[in-house]
Amino acid sequence: MIQKQGKKTVEIMYYRKQSRKDIAMLEFLMKPRIDFAFKEIMMNENARTGFLSAVLKIKPEDIKKTTILNTYLRKEHEEDKQGILDVRILLNDDTEIDIEIQLAELKVWADRSLFYISKMYTEQIQEGQKYNVFKKCVSISILNFTLFKDTEAYYSCFHIREDIRNTILTDKMEFHVLELTKLPEELKENNDDLLLWAKFISSERKEDFDMLAAKNPYIESAYKQLQVISQDKQKRLEYEAREKAIRDYNQMMFEAKESGREEGIEEGIEKGIEKGKLEITKNLIVLGYSTDEIINITKLTAQAIDSIREQ
Repeated sequence: MIQKQGKKTVEIMYYRKQSRKDIAMLEFLMKPRIDFAFKEIMMNENARTGFLSAVLKIKPEDIKKTTILNTYLRKEHEEDKQGILDVRILLNDDTEIDIEIQLAELKVWADRSLFYISKMYTEQIQEGQKYNVFKKCVSISILNFTLFKDTEAYYSCFHIREDIRNTILTDKMEFHVLELTKLPEELKENNDDLLLWAKFISSERKEDFDMLAAKNPYIESAYKQLQVISQDKQKRLEYEAREKAIRDYNQMMFEAKESGREEGIEEGIEKGIEKGKLEITKNLIVLGYSTDEIINITKLTAQAIDSIREQ
């Protein structure tokens, strides 16, 4: 009887444990700012249309067609474990768009964006073709760090234009930058669609997703897509692997920075000590101390002391 009761208790505990796991699985939501999750969201055409409409300031109905050209992990070098996952989209058959998310600070981001949009532009033409084959190229950077220190604005848009007259040299290149670190804590009553999208990308809590989805039908589509991919076991494994790679990379960079800072402090102390010894030696020389006496006090070599005497 006791054994049966014990077995029953074990079974109940097992099922409770399984139930908690199932609930956790159902409640789990990927973070849209993890590039893998964002890429999967962009596979939904409605979400894609809404996001591009908000960033490019064009009406959703003017977006006739969006086609995913490719999504791939771009690495700067062979040893790069993190890489940057980008989403390439063709808009209305005449505009190529490259969307990238970068979570860790990268000070050369502007130069990097220019390099890749230039590459995207030049790759459109083949030998013997005329220059009218070029499509407009748009770079959209979603950054989880502050790139521009001179403004509190979370959104910036750049074109190639003349300095004085502001005449556009060409509209074939365009840069959009979203800095998630500058987003307001709370939303006001009348928010534009771009701010809603930026908040959606940076959100983590279900209640925030619910609130944002209620404000914008395209974000609602993105949220539904997020819920679907979050319940997909294979995609969740890929997501967690990607999140871990980014987390490991950030930790590695933090440790490298801390190590460099400690080395810098030690180097500063050593330089301070050397400077102090120099000043003490000069004073001792003025006071008439002998070289041997100065060596005993400062631990400097006779050659170093003689060099200071000659200054």
